[in-house]
Amino acid sequence: MSFHLLVVCVSVFGFFSDVKSMRTLKNVAVKRGGSVTIPCSYEGQYKANPKFWCKGYKWNSCNIVAYANSSGSTSVIDRPAQNLFTVELNPVSESGMYWCAAEIGDKWQKDDRDNLYLTISQDPDVSVRESRVRGEEGGSVTVQCLYSAAYQKTQKQWCRFKDGQCNTVGTKTSQNSAVQFSDDGRRSFSVMMSGLKKCDAGWYWCSAGDLQVPVHISVDMATADSTRSCNKSSIEPVQFCIANN
Repeated sequence: MSFHLLVVCVSVFGFFSDVKSMRTLKNVAVKRGGSVTIPCSYEGQYKANPKFWCKGYKWNSCNIVAYANSSGSTSVIDRPAQNLFTVELNPVSESGMYWCAAEIGDKWQKDDRDNLYLTISQDPDVSVRESRVRGEEGGSVTVQCLYSAAYQKTQKQWCRFKDGQCNTVGTKTSQNSAVQFSDDGRRSFSVMMSGLKKCDAGWYWCSAGDLQVPVHISVDMATADSTRSCNKSSIEPVQFCIANN
């Protein structure tokens, strides 16, 4: 009798699915009182599901802050055509664990979600000059990422949110014709993306150590044709050696 009960229990609980296709950043640095926009991506089957932003260290006890499409100090905007929603916080005041989530509404499945930590400080260890940059097809854009002395010797990266591909930045300039780096080795590194195509538009992040800062790049249509193909991402996994100081 006990054996049969055990088999039934295992079979029933096997139906429960812990969905985790949602994806966002992991540890975002933000200036206290400033603003930040967080990208959250999800699988195509959840296009029609309600999206929301939740606050709390544990998923089971987090408090829903805002649903899409809402406005206020926390604004959640769903973009089903991109399988993406964004969360704009303005102003930002409190560090803590937060969650991007899609409501599934099924007793057999948990909501689709992913968590990130917001590290809020008056003088963030990692930041960017501009969090939204605009360029033109065939042209170039430059993003300047700043870091504190405490993060001087940590690994620096420039990554594309869409596919998670990253370039690791060193003190040398990248030889990648589409993405070039310059790191002063002290307080900032710059990323220049050239030969822009429409497909280069979207969310990226720059990071130093464990801290990330999201950056959105827009690409306007040019009057003349661009020469670089969209078949290959401008972000390629490239490793650079950091010179010993």
